[in-house]
Amino acid sequence: MSATDDFNERKQPRMLRLIPGSARTIRFRLTLAYGLVFLLTGAALLTSGYFLVRHNLDERLGLRRALRLPPFPDEAQYGNRFLYRYFEQVRQELADTELHRLLVEYIAALVLMTGISVVVGWVLAGRALAPLRKITTTARRVSGENLGERIALEGPQDELKELADTFDGMLSRLDNAFASQRHFVANASHELRTPLAIMRTEVDVALADPDADAGDLRAMGEAVRETIDRSEALIATLLMLARSESVVGRSEPVDLAALTADCITDLHARAESAQIEIHTALEPAIARGEPRLLERLIANLIDNGIRYNEPDGQLRVATATEGAGTRLTVSNTGAVIDPEQAQALTEPFRRLSRVGGGFGLGLSIVRSVAEAHGGAIELTAPPAGGLVVRVTLPADTASTAAAPRRQRSLTKS
Repeated sequence: MSATDDFNERKQPRMLRLIPGSARTIRFRLTLAYGLVFLLTGAALLTSGYFLVRHNLDERLGLRRALRLPPFPDEAQYGNRFLYRYFEQVRQELADTELHRLLVEYIAALVLMTGISVVVGWVLAGRALAPLRKITTTARRVSGENLGERIALEGPQDELKELADTFDGMLSRLDNAFASQRHFVANASHELRTPLAIMRTEVDVALADPDADAGDLRAMGEAVRETIDRSEALIATLLMLARSESVVGRSEPVDLAALTADCITDLHARAESAQIEIHTALEPAIARGEPRLLERLIANLIDNGIRYNEPDGQLRVATATEGAGTRLTVSNTGAVIDPEQAQALTEPFRRLSRVGGGFGLGLSIVRSVAEAHGGAIELTAPPAGGLVVRVTLPADTASTAAAPRRQRSLTKS
């Protein structure tokens, strides 16, 4: 026996320590508790009844009426001490006999009813704990291969039903997480194998050509260098995705409008080269979170809006505060997108086109950062084309109340 088991054994009540370990089930303990409660309450009730009967028997007039005897003469009236003592002795013997018989009957009834309560308690405890056994059986069967199984407990909305529903919800989240992980690993391995295959091919071609000159070797080196750069960018993006899915560390008030303006300034040159016109409507929107992650969220949305836009297209960026939340909206023009495909763009490595050179992780990072901050992301595909992305985050109410109501607007970039 380990030290922990020995400590737990000493914490058990003395009565439970005398019971074998295999019998110390919740059902057994509930039955024992039912029996003890009934025994104590029954003993208290019968004891009270016994003393009440004894008190009544001690009343002489009450006994005379019960026996239907004429009133007893007292010693002062008749002066017959013998007759008076005779009636007192008869009364006492009758009282003792009745009290003794009543005590035996009470004890027998208490023992009988305690046994019946134990049996009934055992049955009721078994019925009450049946859902718990179902939960335990399902938990033992569940593994990484059959996370789709559910308890689906039926019955009243009590604590056990709530426990079963909570367990089903946990299984659903685990099932989704495992499915997402398998999908992510499969796509990541594919994306990481591709640059390795390119580098191996470039090296093999260069080595297989005996007439390769310095120009050929330089071209091979440049191709390998470009592939390495792309691999490094992919690894950095994967690390950012993993970091964004973790719990947010440092948290402070962050003005989304100010961060958005900074990101637009940083990406101004890219927008000009792509001939993208940017329209902004930036109202103070103070959220609480990690500034670098929120900056990455905004930069990814603007970068996607530029990367997957059409020539001479438009990009609209807006921030606002709505009640207890803040909203960031980024919409761009472009090709018509199927609404179902648009909803899947937040999954890792999901992209509608390979034009643009991205990895399909930008919106995945946006979703992870938003959810890590207690927010959400919504994607809409307008019938005219393009994509509208709305990110909602909880507002920092104290900072929002103190912030001035101003609007920043950049009509053209």
